[in-house]
Amino acid sequence: MIVDVRSDEQSAGPFGDLDAYVNLPRVGGLWLSPDGRRLVVAVATPDHKKTRYTTALWEVDPAGERAARRLTRSDDGESAAAFTPAGDLLFTSVRPANQDGPADGADAAGEEPRAALWLQPATGGDARVVANLPGGVQGVVVSDSGALVLGSPLLPSSPDADGDKEKRKARKEAGVSAILHEEYPVRYWDHDLGPHRTRLLVGALTEDVTGGDGLLDLRDLTGHVGRALGVEPGWDIAPDGRTVVVAWTVAESAGSQRSTLVAIDVATGERRTLADRADLEYAAPRVSPDGTRVAVEVARRSSPEDPGDVWLAVVPLTGGPVQALTDGWDRLPHSARWTPDSAALIVAADDTGRSPLWRVDAVTGAVTRLTSDDGAYTDLRVSPDGRWVYALRSAVDSPPRPIRLAVDGGSEVQMLPGPAEALGASVRVPATLEEVNATAADGTPLRAWIALPSQAGAESPVPLLLWIHGGPLSSWNAWSWRWNPWIAVARGYAVLLPDPALSTGYGYEFIKRGWGDWGGAPYTDLMAIIDAAEERPDIDAGRTAAMGGSFGGYMANWVAGHTDRFAAIVTHASVWALDQMITTTDAPYYWLRELTDKRREANSPHRFAPAITTPVLVIHGDKDYRVPIGEALRLWWDLLSRSSAADGSSPHKFLYFPDENHWILKPGNVKAWYATVLAFLDHHVRGQEWQRPELLG
Repeated sequence: MIVDVRSDEQSAGPFGDLDAYVNLPRVGGLWLSPDGRRLVVAVATPDHKKTRYTTALWEVDPAGERAARRLTRSDDGESAAAFTPAGDLLFTSVRPANQDGPADGADAAGEEPRAALWLQPATGGDARVVANLPGGVQGVVVSDSGALVLGSPLLPSSPDADGDKEKRKARKEAGVSAILHEEYPVRYWDHDLGPHRTRLLVGALTEDVTGGDGLLDLRDLTGHVGRALGVEPGWDIAPDGRTVVVAWTVAESAGSQRSTLVAIDVATGERRTLADRADLEYAAPRVSPDGTRVAVEVARRSSPEDPGDVWLAVVPLTGGPVQALTDGWDRLPHSARWTPDSAALIVAADDTGRSPLWRVDAVTGAVTRLTSDDGAYTDLRVSPDGRWVYALRSAVDSPPRPIRLAVDGGSEVQMLPGPAEALGASVRVPATLEEVNATAADGTPLRAWIALPSQAGAESPVPLLLWIHGGPLSSWNAWSWRWNPWIAVARGYAVLLPDPALSTGYGYEFIKRGWGDWGGAPYTDLMAIIDAAEERPDIDAGRTAAMGGSFGGYMANWVAGHTDRFAAIVTHASVWALDQMITTTDAPYYWLRELTDKRREANSPHRFAPAITTPVLVIHGDKDYRVPIGEALRLWWDLLSRSSAADGSSPHKFLYFPDENHWILKPGNVKAWYATVLAFLDHHVRGQEWQRPELLG
C-alpha cells in the first residue's frame, strides 16, 4: 500500500511553516577574548520589516554555566571583528553613532553606508566609533601588544583615507559610475570589483582609544597594490605587532594569478617574500604565539590531469624553508589555529560525510583526530591556557551552535548554552537521518545521508528527492540554511544527500575519478546511490525527483539530459553551457586549468537539450557572478523553444530573482524559493494540481 505521507505543521515544527523557518536565529562566527573569559558569537535574524537578515552579537559563557546574553541591538546589525588585549570587543557596523546623524561609514559623496569600527568596553558602557573609513573596514586583527591591522578599499590615486573621501565625493558629483579595469578579475560572487582596491592600514590601541574618546590613528601600510590583497581578508599580525603576514596575489600571463606569502615590516612597510612557487598557492596565514613561525595552507595548483592537493605547512617568520606538515595526509585541512605553546595546530578537515577536528603536531606533522561524532566544526578558537578548543558545531541534522572540547580530545564535545536556547528557538529536526551505501561501477565505495520522515515505513513508502551538492569539491556534512533538506522532509519526502566523485573527505583518488569528467563518474555515482536508496522498503521508487544548486545544478541539468527516471528536476544557479559559462564566470583562470576545450565540449549539458523530457524548474538570481544569469536564460530558451504544444504551454518553469545572487538570502525570497520548489515537486511527483505560490502573486 502506498500512502501519501505528509507531516502536519505541529510535528514538523518550523520546517513545516516557512514563516517560522525564516525567523529561526542563525549562528555564524565565533570570537574568543585574549584572556579566555569572553566568547562572542554572531546571530542573524530578520529585521523588523522582515525584508533582510541583520546580525547581532551575543556573549556565550565559555564554561557553559550561564545563559547567553545579547550584546548589541540595531536594525543595521553588527559583526564581531576582534578583541583588544584588555578584552574590549571590536565590531563593525553601519549603524549611526547617534539617532539623528547619518550612518557612520557613509561618505560625503552619498554612497551606500560602509561599516565603521566600533569598540564596546569590557567593563560595560556604550559602544563608540574608533575608525570610520570611506571604504569601510574588514579583516581586523589585533596583536598581543595592541597593534592593529585592517583592510579598507581606497581609490587607486588616493594618498590616504582623507584624500579618498574627497576623491569619492568628486567622482559622485561628476556623475561617474564607470570602472576602468587594467587587470583581472573584475567581479566576485555578487559584486563588482573596483574602482577601489584593498589596502592594509595599521594603528595602535592606545589608552586614548580604549579608555577615552579618541579615534585610531591609522597609517597606510601598503599603498595602492591593485589585486595583491585579494577580495577576502588573508592576513595576520605577529604577537609583538612588528610584522604582518599576508597572502599576496600576483599577476600571471593569460589573465591568471597566483597567491604568494609575504611578510611586511610594520615600521617601514618593507615587504619580503616568504613563499612563492609557480605551482603552489598559499592561503590563511597564522603566526605562532611565540612569534617564530607562520602556519599556512598550501595548495598544489590543479591541471587537466591533476585536481591538486592541499596541506598544512610552516615557515619561519624571518624567512627560510617551507616545511610541509600534512602532505602525506589524504585529507584537506583548513581553519588552522595554533595551541598557545606553539607546539601544535588544531584544524578541521572533511572525512566521510563529517568534518571533524584534528590536532597536527607542528614539528612532525602527526595528525590526531579529536572528535568522533557526526559533526562539522568551524570558527575554531583555542583558549589561552591551552585546555579548550571552542568552535561552532553543526551537522546535517543540527544547526550551528557553540561548543567546547578538550584540546587533548580526552572529553566529549560540550554544547554551550547559546542564543537559540536563550531565545527559546532550539531546533529539533522532524525526522531521522541514516546512511546509505553503494558501490560505484569501478568498485569504489559510495555513501550518502538520507533524511526520512518519521512516518516512512514499509507500509507507507514515501517519495524520494535526490539533492546534489554544489562545489564541486564539497560534501554533505554540515547544516545548511540555504539548501535545507528538512523542509522537504516535513512535506513528506525522503531526501537523499550523496557524495559522488569530486566530493571531499574521501581522498585524492576519489576527487580525481571525476576530475575533468563531470558527466562521467559523478553522474554514474549518483545513479548507483539512488538505486541503493530505492531498494529500501520505505522508499517509493515510482515517485522520485532530483535537484541541485551551483555544481549541483550542473549535475541536475546533466541528469535531465541523460535519464527520464525522475518525475521532476529543480536546477538552481546552474551551469548549462560550459563554453559560455567558463569565460563569463568571475574566475575563468581556475576552471580553465581543469576543463580543456575538448572537456568543455564533452561535458556541457546544453548539448543534450533535445533529450530532456522531464519537467524542469529553473531558478537563478540576476546578481550571480559565479554562474552568470546567461546560463539560466539560455537554458530557459533551450527548454521553451522545444515545447511543441500548440498553445505555447510548457511543463517547465523559471523562478527569477532580480535582486539576489548565487544564493537566495532575503527572508521573503527564501520563502518564495521553498514554496515554489515544493509546489513544483508536489505537482509532478505527487500528482497534485499545480498551485502558484501566493507569495508570487
